Amino acid sequence: ESPGDLRTGLVAVAIAVSAWGATGIIIKIIEMNAVAIAAWRFSIYAVLMTAVLYLIGGRLTKQLLLTALPGGILLTGDVILFFVAIRTTNVVNATTIGAMQPIVIAAIATRFMGERIGRREYIAAAVAITGVIVVITQSSGTPEWSGLGDLAAVGALCSWSGYFIVAKRTVGKLTPHEFTTGTAWWVGIFSFLVGFVARQDMSPPTTDDIVPLAGVIVVGGVIGHSLMNWGIPRLPVWLSSTMTLMIPVVSSLAAWALL
Repeated sequence: ESPGDLRTGLVAVAIAVSAWGATGIIIKIIEMNAVAIAAWRFSIYAVLMTAVLYLIGGRLTKQLLLTALPGGILLTGDVILFFVAIRTTNVVNATTIGAMQPIVIAAIATRFMGERIGRREYIAAAVAITGVIVVITQSSGTPEWSGLGDLAAVGALCSWSGYFIVAKRTVGKLTPHEFTTGTAWWVGIFSFLVGFVARQDMSPPTTDDIVPLAGVIVVGGVIGHSLMNWGIPRLPVWLSSTMTLMIPVVSSLAAWALL
């Protein structure tokens, strides 16, 4: 990566993780269950991204969707499994397990992707992980622990880590916009399937939910997912992974300030 790419990538990912952190506040307002939120959020977002894709001269092709399928599966796994973890175990465990992602990514990046990570970077990542654990521990209550919930959090960790690797490896196959559009379609489709199988209420958003759901789509999707997928190819994958540790910190600070 060139210095220019690194700088723009850092800015893009920083904005993206801040946007994702802020969506937690908006989601609190929505009365729908989490699977329904994911399904409608990503489906509407996919339609918008597809419209933009055609406006800029692209096409939603079978090859695009097939190339984006692994990313869609992994992102769906992260969304659904983290939801299960939050609902079944305590927030501290779910978030702490998720905060281990940079360790997983660092091991993969150094062994299989040729990235070199210095001692200073390892120390910085360790401090970041510790900071997340401290913030979440101090801002959470003491709900019940669940081994099944912790296992779901591990599954979400693996899915989220895999998504970063897949996003990095699609460089040259799909543009960031194409990858974002394709994965959005798959997450929407798979979330609806999971919701129906789990007998969740998958009804369309009510009048009261439309505005906050639109906020989640714009903040979390248009700003968050689009900029993250644009920034990942421009950064070492371990760095973009470590920067996602800002998400629970932003969420906690926003909740403290606004809720």
